[in-house]
Amino acid sequence: MKPFLLLATRAEDDAADGEYAAMLDAAGLREHELLRIRLEASPMPPIDLDAVSGIIVGGSPFNSSDPADAKSAVQVRVETELAALLDIVVPRDFPFFGACYGVGTLGTHEGALIDRTFTEPIGPVTVTLTDAGAADPLLAGLPERFDAFVGHKEAVTTLPEHAVLLASSATCPVQMFRVGEHVYATQFHPELTVDGILERIRVYQGHGYFTAEEMPGLVANARAAQVEWPAKVLSNFVARYAS
Repeated sequence: MKPFLLLATRAEDDAADGEYAAMLDAAGLREHELLRIRLEASPMPPIDLDAVSGIIVGGSPFNSSDPADAKSAVQVRVETELAALLDIVVPRDFPFFGACYGVGTLGTHEGALIDRTFTEPIGPVTVTLTDAGAADPLLAGLPERFDAFVGHKEAVTTLPEHAVLLASSATCPVQMFRVGEHVYATQFHPELTVDGILERIRVYQGHGYFTAEEMPGLVANARAAQVEWPAKVLSNFVARYAS
């Protein structure tokens, strides 16, 4: 099997390594089957799409909707590199899965309105499939409604007409969408378990996602969550595109 490729942008080693481990577990892959490139650490090397089964983009502290003068040089470089990659991926309809940050990058590339209208605090939300989502191969075997972990400062407010809405939540209308037949993005984190979200809360305290006073409530809410289904989205992606 050709490996899959994870494009990561988390600067903290524990967060980056935790994300990689969670992706491996959720997707059912071994380390040699999921290659990782940390874009925050160095420029993106040339990527031969014919040498990989598919591309996964993980979450990020970056926000595509940040004002241009507020973006660091690293963020600007990463955004430029991902946009150039999507210039190739989207016309080719190459297997692509963007988790959380994928909504900002793919959405921006495709002309979606990305802003802070539908932010969601860290924790579980109930995701509901659309009719198109219920028929989509990546959501095969999932119930019409399931809980998933989120935590984001920006989201899609308006999708372009050519994108297909696959899932929504009460607090965020675009939880998953597709462009073409094989290019996907989710707002929720399909890789996260309860232990994973608790680690994210620990790592990202002080990063503007929540206040110190809110942290105990977030931890209690996460511990009480029943999140069982989202990982299947990643395992379906791998099963569909492994080659």
